[in-house]
Amino acid sequence: MSNTLDNFFSLVYNEISTLIVRVLIRVKQRIMADRKDNLLRAIVEEHIDSAGPVGSGLIAEKYFPDLSSATIRNEMVQLEADGLIYQPYTSAGRVPTAAGYQYYLDQFCSLSDISLTGHKVLDAVSLSADRQGIKTLAKALADICVEAVLVGFSANDVYYTGIANLFRQPEFAKLSLVHSLSEVIDHLDEVMAQIFAQVKDEPLVLIGDNNPFGNDSSAIIVRYQSAQERGIIGILGPNRMDYKTNIALLKYSQKLLSNL
Repeated sequence: MSNTLDNFFSLVYNEISTLIVRVLIRVKQRIMADRKDNLLRAIVEEHIDSAGPVGSGLIAEKYFPDLSSATIRNEMVQLEADGLIYQPYTSAGRVPTAAGYQYYLDQFCSLSDISLTGHKVLDAVSLSADRQGIKTLAKALADICVEAVLVGFSANDVYYTGIANLFRQPEFAKLSLVHSLSEVIDHLDEVMAQIFAQVKDEPLVLIGDNNPFGNDSSAIIVRYQSAQERGIIGILGPNRMDYKTNIALLKYSQKLLSNL
């Protein structure tokens, strides 16, 4: 009887020990995954602000004070292997890839409120339901987000403003990118016709190779419905654009247009 009890308790102990180990492994894996997610988020948001490669020293000091730069570098190597960031040149920090921006968008870009300044500027626009009123709103939106704004009144009737904002971005210091985007602008009506039917009430975000405006840029586009017509309005900028703010600005613009 004693041996039977001993065997039973030994079996129970082993089962519980195995379960505890499994739970601890899962907890550690979750912690590591969360840290990688937060590291990518930090890299993306720092790059959005600075337009330059993001180094491990800055990340460790600002976001992970309990971790060493070496630990952060090792985590960056894994993110690079996952195709989410890359090193533009030797000894540089890291820059998000299109896949990295997409992952950031999917994980962290829930709709956020726009600033009070953004509200005031858009609310101050003298809106009318005609196309001139919509163009006026587009110009104000371009001034706030400091990007280009596109309006598709129909699949083949396109208006754009703020292109100078786009070309002032550091990314477009490369002449090849200027040429590439200029060609897209020359055929903007064709691109808008291509995506017109795809755009719904919720923002459509096009990044990298998925962006018909060019893989070095990103676009956020939404459908609007005014009293007179249905169309689409969008923001075009570099991959480094502030997705959270721009999505919120576009949704608010959509709301204003729907009230016309």
